[in-house]
Amino acid sequence: MNDRLWGVKDVADFLGVPVATLYQWRQRGYGPKSRRVGRYVRYEPSAVRAWFEAQP
Repeated sequence: MNDRLWGVKDVADFLGVPVATLYQWRQRGYGPKSRRVGRYVRYEPSAVRAWFEAQP
């Protein structure tokens, strides 16, 4: 399944940051775009990569 959404742990591992940092970024409106799916936060891998590439 190549098009599955990433969870917070997947994104944290990819970016090399703690999970808590992603939640803080999300609260502040910073970081890769995320969506809630039920009670879970999910990310599109392509959006995470695009956000990462756009960082200086």
